Amino acid sequence: MMKKILFTDLDGTLLNNESRVVGEMRQALIDMCEAGHVLVLSSGRPLDSITEVMREAGLDFPGMYIIANNGTLIYDCDNKKPLLELRVAYEDVSAIWKLAKEQGIHVQTYTDTHIISAAEDEEVQFYRRRIHLPLALAENPLDVLEKEPFKVLCVELNDHDRIAAFQSILHEQFGDRLQTVFSNPMYLEIFAKEAGKGNGLRFVCDYLNVPIENSIAAGDAQNDISMLEAAGLAVAMCNGDEDIKAMADVVTKRNNHECGLADVVYEYIMK
Repeated sequence: MMKKILFTDLDGTLLNNESRVVGEMRQALIDMCEAGHVLVLSSGRPLDSITEVMREAGLDFPGMYIIANNGTLIYDCDNKKPLLELRVAYEDVSAIWKLAKEQGIHVQTYTDTHIISAAEDEEVQFYRRRIHLPLALAENPLDVLEKEPFKVLCVELNDHDRIAAFQSILHEQFGDRLQTVFSNPMYLEIFAKEAGKGNGLRFVCDYLNVPIENSIAAGDAQNDISMLEAAGLAVAMCNGDEDIKAMADVVTKRNNHECGLADVVYEYIMK
């Protein structure tokens, strides 16, 4: 059997609109993993949020891996250990925090277990509707961080142009060492330049000695582009961004809430 690896985004791709894996989608993953193929959950979410999704969906297949925080952490689920960690320097966290506060844009970062925010504002309340991590409040994130974080996140709920302009400021000041991508129009992700879901895909394929051409990547948003570019087969969800669909090899016929990715599993992995 030719082993294949499915690298799938979570929100808007694998998960339905209630952030769950159900019905056809769950059965497709069971069939795929029982046949000896590999499932890699690849998300902008922190590790603890991804493992919560796994527990609730019963995704406890042997040989699973996680690409968390947009490729800044690669995690071996069987052995419960990180394989790769790429973090944002304390001085950059402080500088981004200061810039965001000056621009009136919500900013947050993370310990390994908590969200760090200066206030329990509208943005962090909105974020925690899906990401159920505990909240630590701190005017200065360095007062709470015990080690450098995997990423920083800026959130603007109402004005995408405003946060897009802030992205340009960040790129000008930090572009030599950090990258910024949108995981949806409201969430601007900031993390190490050498990270990203695409580099995570290449790392896992190399680690497992599986040819890149045997990889399938599925996503719906800007932070999935590098992963789709790296994969042997690029799959865009029909509910995804137009630029994702334009560069994909395959666009699903059904959306994430209709378990559209299940069709891809049976057509391109199980056949």
